[in-house]
Amino acid sequence: MTRIRTIIMGAAGRDFHNFNVFFRGNRDYEVVAFTATQIPNIEGRRYPGELSGSLYPNGIPIYPESELPRLIKEHQVDQVVFAYSDVSHEYVMHKASLVLASGADFRLMGIGSTQVKSKKPVVSVCAVRTGSGKSQTTRRVSLILRDFGYKVAIVRHPMPYGDLVKQKVQRFATYADLDLHDCTIEEREEYEPHLDNGMIVYAGVDYEAILRQAEEEVDVVLWDGGNNDFPFYKPDLHIVVVDPHRPGHEVRYHPGETNVQLADVFVINKVDTADPDDVITVRERIRSLNPRAAIIEGASPLFVDDPQAIKGKRVLVIEDGPTLTHGEMAYGAGWVAARRFGAAEIIDPRPFAVGSILETYQKYPNTGMILPAMGYGEAMTRDLEATINRSDADLVISATPIDLTRVIKIEKPLQRVRYELQEIGQPTLKDILRARFKA
Repeated sequence: MTRIRTIIMGAAGRDFHNFNVFFRGNRDYEVVAFTATQIPNIEGRRYPGELSGSLYPNGIPIYPESELPRLIKEHQVDQVVFAYSDVSHEYVMHKASLVLASGADFRLMGIGSTQVKSKKPVVSVCAVRTGSGKSQTTRRVSLILRDFGYKVAIVRHPMPYGDLVKQKVQRFATYADLDLHDCTIEEREEYEPHLDNGMIVYAGVDYEAILRQAEEEVDVVLWDGGNNDFPFYKPDLHIVVVDPHRPGHEVRYHPGETNVQLADVFVINKVDTADPDDVITVRERIRSLNPRAAIIEGASPLFVDDPQAIKGKRVLVIEDGPTLTHGEMAYGAGWVAARRFGAAEIIDPRPFAVGSILETYQKYPNTGMILPAMGYGEAMTRDLEATINRSDADLVISATPIDLTRVIKIEKPLQRVRYELQEIGQPTLKDILRARFKA
């Protein structure tokens, strides 16, 4: 039988997972290529033979997504699988139109063909958009479960930007493990806050292998989602974070709307800083789409070491990179802190941007007056360091979840902004989790 020739469109995450769990040993299909976008420097590699299985001993090439029409024609491709997240429905259909016009079928893969079943209970935390607040929600859930007496492993959505073979299964229990695995800033932003809380974190490339290892040492697996993707594991409780700062995005972005339909619990985050009418709009919309799910309202209060140090200063604000770039947020907690605590001016970092940071501003022009903490590799990390130190700011406000001084040298005074989830009213996450786990 002729195998179905397939290309998987991705961004070094969902694409590899879909391949591993559905295509790797499937003789009905031949995956001829991956394409890559969103993340710098991931194209031009190969998905290695060591991870590809017996059908692909030489691995699978990864091309820039811009080459997709050529690849479809040259390889006589039958179908293209779209496998990345945090893009508008309109964007997805533009890609579908391109694929259809190039002669191939267009496919989206759902939970039935991609979710792995665990032997242990799974709680998943996902979101409708990048930057909604799923990380602090995951932290809150992990601490509640620990207080109940459970040993928990957080399994983070993939960010495999280095040696994929070495990253097949990664376990983080100490800060030294971050250095051992050559973690980028983006990886550290997700792992380090969990390590601060004494939690174990797993990540990598092969998520079934990751799950089986995690199951051996914990009572509960906690899925910490990336972007607005839906879980790789079949959850026993699915928590979805919604952002009232971007009302309407819960139904306009893929696959965030899938999460809305799947949710057991919604957390409407940031109600302390959002317009009350937007909070109501979001609440009514998610209730109409998924009336069975519980709804929790939450705030993300800010914590600054020395708020008085900000008053009257010209400040450079740094925020989490993906939230500002493909997450399309124009500001975050650092910007709010600068305004709240009396900064004289938030300076424009763009005149000081160098190298890959300058290229990021050119690719995402709406990022504007905030510096995204981009660090996909050593060269980009050094460009971030140079951009900060070239600025004429009096003070740096860093709202990225990590201590940047662990990875770069900042030659200016710095104040960190931290934020944690705080539920408002009833029910709380503890109420929901106690009922589910009968704790």
